[in-house]
Amino acid sequence: MNKLTKRSGALAAALLLAACTIGPDYHQPKVELPTSFKEGANWQRSAANPQGALASQWWLVFNDPQLTQFVEQSLKANQSIVAAEAAYRFAQAEVDADRSSLFPTVTADISGSRSKTNSASGSTIGAIGSGGIRNSTTASLAASWEPDLWGGIRRQIESGKANLQSTDAQLAGERLSIAASVATDYLALRQDDIDVDLLEKQQRVDARLLELTRASYRQGTASNDDLLLAEDTLESVIANLQTSKIAREQEEHAIAVLTGVPPANFSIAPQPSYTYATPDIPLVIPSVLLERRPDVVAAERTAASANALIGVAKAAFFPTLNLSAQGGFEANTLAHLFTLPSRVWTLGPDLAATVLDGGARTAAVHEAEATYDEDAANYRQTVLTAFENVEDSLSSVNHLNDQARAFHNVYQRNLLLFNSEQAQLSAGTASEQNLLTQQLTLLTAEQGQRDAQGQVAQNEVLLIKNLGGGWTGEQTGVGSVANVGTTADTQAASASTAK
Repeated sequence: MNKLTKRSGALAAALLLAACTIGPDYHQPKVELPTSFKEGANWQRSAANPQGALASQWWLVFNDPQLTQFVEQSLKANQSIVAAEAAYRFAQAEVDADRSSLFPTVTADISGSRSKTNSASGSTIGAIGSGGIRNSTTASLAASWEPDLWGGIRRQIESGKANLQSTDAQLAGERLSIAASVATDYLALRQDDIDVDLLEKQQRVDARLLELTRASYRQGTASNDDLLLAEDTLESVIANLQTSKIAREQEEHAIAVLTGVPPANFSIAPQPSYTYATPDIPLVIPSVLLERRPDVVAAERTAASANALIGVAKAAFFPTLNLSAQGGFEANTLAHLFTLPSRVWTLGPDLAATVLDGGARTAAVHEAEATYDEDAANYRQTVLTAFENVEDSLSSVNHLNDQARAFHNVYQRNLLLFNSEQAQLSAGTASEQNLLTQQLTLLTAEQGQRDAQGQVAQNEVLLIKNLGGGWTGEQTGVGSVANVGTTADTQAASASTAK
């Protein structure tokens, strides 16, 4: 058997061994899944399209062009999203770097030197010119390759891919969080627009009531206590008005920052007649939530990444093989460099193994296993928290809808009473003070109704966020990875590389 045959056989044996992959294959941590949401019964019955799906541009369901503009602007300019996109690119580069370890490394070198030696010592390499001058020119090409005998590199790549998918989901989660924050702040700002308008109307009514009370006090038909009460009522409305104005200004500042604009250069015109949309939000089944929630997907992929690192730690127990070869030319003149007599080469494998490390590799395996157990527990906790979030949102929306209906009924009754009081004033059977008092009650009822509507709208945004916001694992800012909420492909890939 010639040398070439022997070398080919050794290489084939190495490649055969490379089919082995050390470490446990990944299986998604098991979690207990309910068949339905406890607080979702009323919502499911009232939903017009319970089998529908949320679109990735879910904010369009609120039918507000200005809200849409702010959300889309925030998705382009928000610095938290920019940072998350950079983290995604970093994880992508890490996967590329890990994958490069599977391939040989080839380097090229060309060099020349001119040196002087003591002629008495007699140099045996190269040609010695007059005065002990030696010229040397070298051109070489070197290649080295470490076959992945035990799958350590492939496990590292598997871990990197899972981490990339986790980072991808985190980016989607950041986009969802920013969009939801913009929508919530915007709807709260519109609620403050309504509150400011209604409180200013109440202030005018209370101011007129105070005038009438002062006139009655001067005439002796009202007591000092009546006057003090009227003054307190007006001051309370003024105080509440300042609270609403502070909230509106701060929400405007928050939207400016979320959209990447300094608050000083940003303003939103008031809309006291703003009308809240009534979006149709379909409710997913609990099992689908595991694929829709970016934080759940990120936690699951983090566990998958940690699982693969167990294999990386276990591969350190086995020897490594490095195949290297170098060839080139070396001559004393450039003219004779690329000639057959100037050819030089080296070839040889290097098999190395750690014999004694004081338990460092065993400790590394235990560390990797403990990290996986921690990440798996974090995943299960994230799933439980996701279910809690949805149940809380459903509970809030259900009860807030009932509250809004109750406030609407109160407003409608007070509207009838106000109309009746107006008719009595026209007939001369009621005083202006009675009409203003009823108008004040009507304004308070309207504020209660409008505040309840605003709370419903803001909680609908929170429900959409807790349902995953229309994200399916394929809609992300910079990358397009496979549906990272489903681990069947990952498990199949792990199984195909198993020993």
